[in-house]
Amino acid sequence: MHRQLLSLLGTLLLLSPGFSAELSVTPSRVRLDRPEASQQVLVTGVDRSGRPVDVTRIAGFRVLDPKIAGVDRMGRIVPRADGRTRLEVEVQGRRLNVEILVEGQLNPPPVSFQHEIIPILTKARCNSAACHGKAEGQNGFKLSVFGYDPGADHEALVSESRQRRVVLTAPASSLLIRKSSSETPHGGGRMIAPGSLPYRRLNRWVAEGARFVAGGVRVTGVVIEPASRTLYKQESQQIQVTAIDAAGRRYCVTSEAEFSSNAELVAHVDESGWVQAGEVAGEAVILVRYMGHVAVCRVTRPRPDVRFARPDVHNFIDALAWDKLAQLGLPPSDKAGDAMFLRRVFLDTIGTLPSAAEARRFLADPAAEQRDRQQPDRRNRLVERLLERDEYADFQALRWSDILRVDRDRVTPEGAVAMTRWLKRQFAENRPYDAFAREILVARGDTLEEGPAALYRVLEKPEALSRAISQLFLGVRIECAQCHHHPFEKWTQADYFAFAGFFTGLKRKSLPTGNPALLVTAGSDLKHARSGELIPTRALGAAAPADFSRVSDRREVLADWMTSPGNPFFARAIANRLWAHYFGRGLVEPIDDLRETNPSVNEPLLAALAKHMVELKFDLKAFTRTLLGSRLYQLSSVAVAQNSDDLQNFSHAIPKALQAEVLLDAICQVTGIPEKFNGWPRGYRAIQIWDNRMPSYFFRIFGRPVRASVCECERSNEPSISQALHLINSPEIQAKLTAENGTARRWAASKLKPDEIIDEMFLSTVSRFPRPKERALFREVFTTTERREAVADCLWTLLNSKQFLYNH
Repeated sequence: MHRQLLSLLGTLLLLSPGFSAELSVTPSRVRLDRPEASQQVLVTGVDRSGRPVDVTRIAGFRVLDPKIAGVDRMGRIVPRADGRTRLEVEVQGRRLNVEILVEGQLNPPPVSFQHEIIPILTKARCNSAACHGKAEGQNGFKLSVFGYDPGADHEALVSESRQRRVVLTAPASSLLIRKSSSETPHGGGRMIAPGSLPYRRLNRWVAEGARFVAGGVRVTGVVIEPASRTLYKQESQQIQVTAIDAAGRRYCVTSEAEFSSNAELVAHVDESGWVQAGEVAGEAVILVRYMGHVAVCRVTRPRPDVRFARPDVHNFIDALAWDKLAQLGLPPSDKAGDAMFLRRVFLDTIGTLPSAAEARRFLADPAAEQRDRQQPDRRNRLVERLLERDEYADFQALRWSDILRVDRDRVTPEGAVAMTRWLKRQFAENRPYDAFAREILVARGDTLEEGPAALYRVLEKPEALSRAISQLFLGVRIECAQCHHHPFEKWTQADYFAFAGFFTGLKRKSLPTGNPALLVTAGSDLKHARSGELIPTRALGAAAPADFSRVSDRREVLADWMTSPGNPFFARAIANRLWAHYFGRGLVEPIDDLRETNPSVNEPLLAALAKHMVELKFDLKAFTRTLLGSRLYQLSSVAVAQNSDDLQNFSHAIPKALQAEVLLDAICQVTGIPEKFNGWPRGYRAIQIWDNRMPSYFFRIFGRPVRASVCECERSNEPSISQALHLINSPEIQAKLTAENGTARRWAASKLKPDEIIDEMFLSTVSRFPRPKERALFREVFTTTERREAVADCLWTLLNSKQFLYNH
């Protein structure tokens, strides 16, 4: 109630005497042809700046003949009796009228289970995966997820459980109605209010005989009003949802549609479709779902009173980023200092800390400073050097081994070694990404030879391959369409099996050498899982079936379509994936869930990045240079007052926890004691290890994935108590700190002065010189503690600091 009052107050303040005379109501004519029909009206004004403002909740409503129709305070019209009347809308003394026609109240068409009851069950979440829609059902009652199988749902309601769920002779006594309204105890609570329109429709359906009523007119789409809106603090907006059926009929389904927000702190939406702006500036997408169809309303929540001077522009990324931040009123942070940039770019690019010597040269070398005055691109030259280092290929191979599921137990140790070597070679040679993806798609032959064929030992069935390839290379998650229409996208079960058809015809056999191999034979189209209909193989979104007449391997047709410059998914997916790696989150999150209902936080920027990727001919190093050369990438992680709550628009760098292998390598590098991995010669670094099943408590608690999924989300960087206790107390790390041949002992035994040792410690761990307060604290340790112990204690302190454990 408090939030509602604030929202209404915000709207009233906007509608001051300077409020524009423009006022409109949508729709201007209403037709209600069923007893449980309803129509949400929208009343829109215009503020002094010309911006549309929703005034539905402060408007006055009056139906001239209340015997024919009624209206509530939210502007929802409901029928009462056949006839014509008019709705009078008043805002600050200005009046508008809406014509109302009510029909079909005395002799309404029978209720369609598929088209009118299923939406009620879906809105009430009865058929969600968390309730009766899960695989095993709930308390002996199972429904199909989101109502994808109406026939089975009707059977479950009407015929199962000794027909107790519906009572034809006494509809109000039906368990379906009593439990959903909590008139009988229900574990799910009250889902439908007694006396409401859904309650009355359920009663009428049962009273009519609880029939299935085959046929009916299929819904072909939904339209929402408005499609986008800018809301300031304390403002609100009512959403209106209109369904369109195959006969062209349009009718309001606002009360039956489902609503959700992808950013609750930016904009919250309730079950009636009322959106309220939050405290945090940014953009939110309000997802609207009805009968398998989805639409979105984009809500922008700016800070209109915030202005800032645009920072300099290094490339197109900056220009588009500053445009978005200016629109939202989010000032960018300052440019990162050399130390912050140095450590960030090392960790992001090669997964390795700069050494103390490298940090010292970059930060304090007078010769470098002199060169900078003549060549002000020192940071770009550093990026260039990093991209040519061996660690770049090692780090990228590790990342892609995770994504491509190079699992020792599934592909054998020989297969894991072969695929890891192939990956390292791809990145060392800077193989164009489209050629890289194509080779994976059409891989065949010996799975123990250097190459990507081992992937096909992990993913064996056409459906599993299609799900993984779609998510990995297109950023499209189609697995939800395996059993039912995708709840957030346009993909159907037919789309799912049509795409999986590309991966038929693959056979696994043993060669004469005994090595496993992937062979290719003529593939075939797959059948629809429910209907049994043969589904012609086609690409996602393609209108026509694929033509296999010129190829022996169906996957070649897929590879041609996927890697073509005009593909709507391929370049966007890799651009977003790389952006997420270097910036800490994707322009689309999750990074492999690109869809219209999950749009980019900066669509012009993502489109420009995808275009740039194509122009570069999928050169990943060149694309990385563009990202790291931008002023946006080089922003400080220190937030300013007006952008501290921004976590989606990149107004400041987001600190990232070091991943398991990178952190362990960093500890080993700083202490000077390499890790001895089980079965490996000493000297190998964690980012070089191909064995994902090697026992390691450190890797386990710091979230190294077991490679059971192509989703990067499998790797966890979430901090935990186990991690903190291990860093503080583990004997392994203590042993590295106190080792006779370690860095700490070497510093303690040297002739370096305490201040010189302190400098080396900070340069080695956080890639900068100590600040005066830090230096004073560490000096005190040296004056009160034996030198060897002082060195170990100070280094231990730095290894446990957030400055060391995070990439800033």
